[in-house]
Amino acid sequence: MVSRLFKRLPATAVLVSVVALGVGAAVALSDDNPQPIDVTYNVSDAPAPVADTQWANGPNVQTGTAICATPTQTTANVNTDCETNGPHNETSIAVNPTNTQNMIGGVNDYQLSLNPGGHLGETILSRAHVTVDGGKTWTEYPVFSNSTYQATGDPSLAFDAIGHAYYGTLGFRFVGPANASNPDVLVSNSGDGGKTWDVQRVSAGSGVETSVGSLLDKEYVTAWGSGNALVTFGDFSNVQKGVTVSANVFSSVTHDFGKTWSKPTLISGNLGEAFVAIPTVAANGNVYASFLNTTDLSTGRDDYEVVRLSPSTGAPIGGPVKVATVIDGGTDYPLAFGRQTYQDSVFRTWAAGNIAADPTNASHLAVVWSDMRNSVTPAPSDPYTAKTNSDVVVSESTDGGAHWSAPTAIALGGDQFMPWAEFDNSGKLRIGFFDRSYDGANHEYGFTLATETSPGVFTTSQVTTTLSDPTKNDRWFARNLNASFPNATAFLGDYGNIAAIPGSSTGVVAYWTDMRVENCWPSGPGCGRHGEDAFFAKVGS
Repeated sequence: MVSRLFKRLPATAVLVSVVALGVGAAVALSDDNPQPIDVTYNVSDAPAPVADTQWANGPNVQTGTAICATPTQTTANVNTDCETNGPHNETSIAVNPTNTQNMIGGVNDYQLSLNPGGHLGETILSRAHVTVDGGKTWTEYPVFSNSTYQATGDPSLAFDAIGHAYYGTLGFRFVGPANASNPDVLVSNSGDGGKTWDVQRVSAGSGVETSVGSLLDKEYVTAWGSGNALVTFGDFSNVQKGVTVSANVFSSVTHDFGKTWSKPTLISGNLGEAFVAIPTVAANGNVYASFLNTTDLSTGRDDYEVVRLSPSTGAPIGGPVKVATVIDGGTDYPLAFGRQTYQDSVFRTWAAGNIAADPTNASHLAVVWSDMRNSVTPAPSDPYTAKTNSDVVVSESTDGGAHWSAPTAIALGGDQFMPWAEFDNSGKLRIGFFDRSYDGANHEYGFTLATETSPGVFTTSQVTTTLSDPTKNDRWFARNLNASFPNATAFLGDYGNIAAIPGSSTGVVAYWTDMRVENCWPSGPGCGRHGEDAFFAKVGS
């Protein structure tokens, strides 16, 4: 439910503190331990939306049954959430190529409950947010019916060419009021536009975060043709006390609409510190995956890598190719609760982006990420003394991933982060990202869409009609490290999403975590605190 499980920071990095977590706590290794500090990025160590929340048995709704629906909205920005008793973040969206009025959004959906004794319980069951009218109204449907899993996360969505949908998540079972199993990789599929789903387990995790086991992370799906889909995911091998000894990424394929999946195949070669793999399909049917690998454990900086995969088996065709080194090490960002963050903030962040393929040119690929190459490094560890300038960075290939251009940063003021790239149907590279350039204080963010007009040159346009402020007055994940910034959010999720509109030359849709709406659950309006909602916008025709 969050993207990157283990971002390895150098052993000299200082953890400010360990955040209070929904079901556990990140493990801070002692200074004399030679292993780099592991910082987990999954649902079981995400901050609790409200302090002292514990796992509970959540609502059991049969697949195909609508949970709720939004009212009709004709505004430029549309709230897709109809459940208001919890936050929504980590957005993913896909557009049905056979009916572009039909779109599915995937989100970390939190369901909070308050029992008569005043105890808070939570489940985190990702829903399918479905529209059949182009985004004016949205209905939420369960992705599976049983209560085997109390939490799912890291939502990812794709349609194949005939309109069959695939929804990837991680699935967690709780093994105590404040502990969860290492997750399984699940992919659900739907043949009716996202209303009814059938779920399959692609790979099983083992152990818990602090034990020997296999900790799976950040699955993502792509699909093509009739009934073909591929999912990539990370696998962290843990020994005693949850210490990670290797990190690899794998893929699995289906050719029968998600009914069966192949045995997972290693795709990261011998790199051994790999995570957050994202796949894409090129115009000629070639499949590629991008991922990060912590090549330099002394600094914690990562390399972006790309590997071509067999569309038949998911196996790698050749070794991974390095795209670029990412400026995202242990001293490149300020830290809050041991996590990388930005100026006057405490929400965790990272560099990860994705790979995109040009539908008009099978040899043209792009990888995007965000990093601190134009910020002052080393950064002060205290975010309230740091001045940060994170930028979105792009590298492109015109020979099918064999060679990559020098990284180009989209130079904007303040922090830009959590980018997602897609080529529209005219072959223009589009990138959506969270953007603080609208606020001179570098606090509030909007969501921006950048369009490449010539190689390495971009124009930008604001998608959001209202800015969000993660530095104070959040209802969910609220933390207080500085009196001038009360109730700062510690968790926005780890990514947003855009998708091209099939049949439209330049149209795209955007889907992001937005904080404009007041949320005072369960006490009612007037508290001055803001929620986290999954907002949608259509840009272009």
